[in-house]
Amino acid sequence: MIHLRSLLWFSLALSITAWAFWPRPGGATTAGKPAPEIAAEHWINSKPLTIDSLKGRVILVEFWTYG
Repeated sequence: MIHLRSLLWFSLALSITAWAFWPRPGGATTAGKPAPEIAAEHWINSKPLTIDSLKGRVILVEFWTYG
C-alpha cells in the first residue's frame, strides 16, 4: 500500500511539473516574423550571405562569447 501511494504521489508531481514547463501556444515572440538581416564584419570561407540567399535551406547558427 505504501508503494502504491508513493507511486501515485510521484505521478502527480511529475504531471504537475510537466504541465508547468510545457511550451504554451504563442510563446515565441518572433513567430511569423521575417528573420533579421545577418550583420557580420568578417566572413570565413564564403562571400557575405544574405537572408534571401539562404531562403529554403537549413541553417546552423553558432555563436559564442569570451568572458
